[in-house]
This record gives sequence, C-alpha cells and structure tokens, in this order.
Amino acid sequence: MAKYLFIESRDPFDSSDAVSFTELVQGVAARGNETVLFLMQNGVLPARKGSKHSDRISQLLKSKIKVLADDFAVKERAIGKLVEGVETANMDQFVKLLMESGTKAIWH
Repeated sequence: MAKYLFIESRDPFDSSDAVSFTELVQGVAARGNETVLFLMQNGVLPARKGSKHSDRISQLLKSKIKVLADDFAVKERAIGKLVEGVETANMDQFVKLLMESGTKAIWH
C-alpha cells in the first residue's frame, strides 16, 4: 500500500479537469492506497458547504479519503462552513505530509 498526497489548487468552476482529478484521487484510494487530498488556493471552493461541487468532496470522504483544506485559503475566500468531514490545516502540516517518507505527491 502506497501513500499519496494529492494537491488541488484549481476549482471546477473554471477548470474542467478538476472533476477528472477527483476521479483520479478516488481511483487511487479504491486500490487500497493511503490517500490524502489537500485543497489550497481556489481548490478550497468545492469544499464550501452547499456549493455546486460539494457532493464530489462528500463522495471522497465516504471513500475514506482524508480531505484537508488550507486554513489561509478558506479564510481568504470567506468560507464560513466546510463540508462535514473536511478538516482545515496549515502550511506546516502540508509540508509535514509532503515530506513523509514514501509519500507520492501529485499537484494539480
């Protein structure tokens, strides 16, 4: 079992391949890999509770994928509530995840 850290910086409102990226994340997790999705920059927008694309985030969480949202990006975009199960994290936590031995990182 491998460890994957997926980083999403784009939002599906202006980047049509963001949907394909979440499908990739889900597929990797379905193969039994430890999978974390870190949302940053505009990538946090679908994690806003009630957003048009929040159901995709909920699906990932149901698939046992850990979803983290950059706390600065959340505050910067004035997001009040996140999809239930999404945790906020800071850049120190992101770097720690990125530097874990054996972690494969894929940035979108």
